[in-house]
Amino acid sequence: MAVRPNEEQKRAIMENNKDYDGQFFYAVQTTRIFCRPSCKSRTPNFDHVTIYPTPEAALAAGYRPCKRCNSAGRRLPNDEWVLYIKEYIDDNYAKPLTLKQIADDCHGSPFHLHRVFTDVKGMTPLAYVHHVRLTHAKVYLKQTTLPIKEIAKKVGIANASRFSTLFKAYTKQTPKQYRNNHLREEQNNGYTI
Repeated sequence: MAVRPNEEQKRAIMENNKDYDGQFFYAVQTTRIFCRPSCKSRTPNFDHVTIYPTPEAALAAGYRPCKRCNSAGRRLPNDEWVLYIKEYIDDNYAKPLTLKQIADDCHGSPFHLHRVFTDVKGMTPLAYVHHVRLTHAKVYLKQTTLPIKEIAKKVGIANASRFSTLFKAYTKQTPKQYRNNHLREEQNNGYTI
């Protein structure tokens, strides 16, 4: 049965107190991960934390074990962890993302996350972030008349010039060329946007 953390449990989590390991596990609703009290991950927002007496109870509630603190007494398979990292990036691509932030939120070290993600996906986490952002940018370019600067912001790239450079590196076209080519295609096929 899950409960909200009491003050003693909150203190144990904030202090990464190993003395409480095995007494309870805390689960973070926003990340769907559960940890030991001693986990070195970023201190969670306690409004999103529930306490479980065992790892099995947290697993049964749909939470995944933390990779950093090995909360279930076993490691997540790398493929499952990478799937979780991908989901995290897919859900947060429009926010400013750094490797450290992704690693903190996905409960691993930046070095380990980078190595495992690259091994499993064949691309770096940053390359995947760019891929997701530019895929969404293509949709905006095709389906809206938003200025390129606004599209850049919507996909998480604050600098329009940087956005255009990245877009051209990945697609071999500038965003404007991509939009114009799509418009021509639509007109040639008898469609209008």
